[in-house]
Amino acid sequence: MSSAAASDAAPEPTPAIPPGKQGTFSSLKVRNYRLFASGAVISNTGTWVSRIAQDWLVLSLTGSSFAVGITTAMQFLPMLLFGLYGGVIADRYPKRKLLLATQSTMGLLGLILAALTLSGYVQVWHVYAIAFLLGLVTVVDNPTRQTFVAEMVGPADIRNAVSLNSANFQSARLIGPAISGVLITAVGSGWAFFFNGVSFAAPMAGLLLMRTSELHVVERTPRGKGQLREGLRYVAGHPELIWPIVLVGFIGTFGFNFPIWLSAFVSHVWHGNAGMYGTFNSLMAVGSVVGALLAARRSNTRMRLLVGAAFAFGVLEMAAALSPSYWLFVVLLVPIGAFSLTFNTTANSSVQLATDPVMRGRVMSLFMMVFVGGTPIGGPITGWVTDTYGVRVGFLAGGLIAAAAAVGVGLALTRAGGLRVKVDLRLGKDRKLFALVPREDRPSLTAAA
Repeated sequence: MSSAAASDAAPEPTPAIPPGKQGTFSSLKVRNYRLFASGAVISNTGTWVSRIAQDWLVLSLTGSSFAVGITTAMQFLPMLLFGLYGGVIADRYPKRKLLLATQSTMGLLGLILAALTLSGYVQVWHVYAIAFLLGLVTVVDNPTRQTFVAEMVGPADIRNAVSLNSANFQSARLIGPAISGVLITAVGSGWAFFFNGVSFAAPMAGLLLMRTSELHVVERTPRGKGQLREGLRYVAGHPELIWPIVLVGFIGTFGFNFPIWLSAFVSHVWHGNAGMYGTFNSLMAVGSVVGALLAARRSNTRMRLLVGAAFAFGVLEMAAALSPSYWLFVVLLVPIGAFSLTFNTTANSSVQLATDPVMRGRVMSLFMMVFVGGTPIGGPITGWVTDTYGVRVGFLAGGLIAAAAAVGVGLALTRAGGLRVKVDLRLGKDRKLFALVPREDRPSLTAAA
């Protein structure tokens, strides 16, 4: 695409954001975002409590790990099938009202599962059905929640807010499983589901207490035909959108299958127990929180950071797969978590900021559909490779695909930006071994740099 074409199709410019670093928690200065984040940390904790209890309940009812996998697939399948329609809805209706509806529905589903479990009438098909219904609600909730961040904090703080959202979710991951374990052991899975259902009162209260006059005005898309196709055409016409989404698709499908790999390492390589599995997840969560907080300090996002984080993530996965030592494996989980969140938050914020606000819901629904919707596809493939060839080969393959995808997308973005890689082998204080310089046959686009 030529520079002129890119200029004509580009979204309206956002206010200039000074380069460099910003306060790690700068978005929390915004009252509406503080209310949103406070409610989210409580509901995210409830979500992690419910996830552990749900898997344990299915395993208790069936004795089958395959049944646990079916539950996960049921929850993510709606995003794969209907994810793009959620973006159309997010663009068309007021996001705060949509979130009140989705959050209340999620809370109600949690309470229904709690009632079934506590009464002793729960069956595995109940869990499947509720998981599928939760997935349907998530189809609307996810793009709405992602794009509502821009209305709360504005373009200047969107990168920081996206990073803090990730830190929020990963912090809940540190304590949610522990709370779930205590509840399951002490009083049963039913009370864990009850805790999750009640936890949604917190984000609903935050949404109700917001000052709507302080929300940034974003133009809504009127009802009309062809809006789904319009969103796909929009993404296809913008390399700065399509290539990050392609990269997210590869890594989300093949590089993020940690439940399969970590559990297999525990049972087949290190011969541990559930406590070791919990430790592995906690170490990754620690790295994820660190990565999210470091990302929150950045006031700008470059595509080279996105590609570099994806490549480092893949290389670290390959190193962990080949690790001969338990302690080396454990240590590598922390930077793997950090680079995974750096990649995720960079991709999220760069795609949002490069998108016209009118199209943002549809673009983010495609982003989440590709990222989350790949799980029902990549999970079984990864599981088969792991079962057939061993966990080290499975983990190595995931890291290799992630690193290769990073290199391929990096080259595509470089070409789309009118740049080329310059290699300078001469020694010198100010010389760089690799540098991106404009190609002589076309001008450079800053978006690809």
